[in-house]
Amino acid sequence: MVDGQVARRRERQMQSPRSNRVNLAYNDAELTIVQEAAKREGMAVSAWVARKALAVAMEQLVPVSADARDVLVELIRSRAELVRIGESAGADAGSVEEAVRRVDRATVQVMRERAARW
Repeated sequence: MVDGQVARRRERQMQSPRSNRVNLAYNDAELTIVQEAAKREGMAVSAWVARKALAVAMEQLVPVSADARDVLVELIRSRAELVRIGESAGADAGSVEEAVRRVDRATVQVMRERAARW
């Protein structure tokens, strides 16, 4: 969000007015994290929290820790790089194929572990 720009509020649903309220409590460090996340998306904190909580509850969003996300990103990058190497001339196809299989197995295992938490 750029200085002077107003944070977006969550759009109202005309079919069913929102009359129920939920109170949340955060310590200073937690509030700072939530404020930064809302700011990244240009949203008011309450709108950001409401949207994310509803998305998680409706299973449209699965929370993933930054560490797990980084592991998945690295596995996907590694697999793509191995495929690229395997397609290049002069690469030992057998060892590259085995490396791709190992990365694939690791990726599937991480994905299964994440799915079990859904």
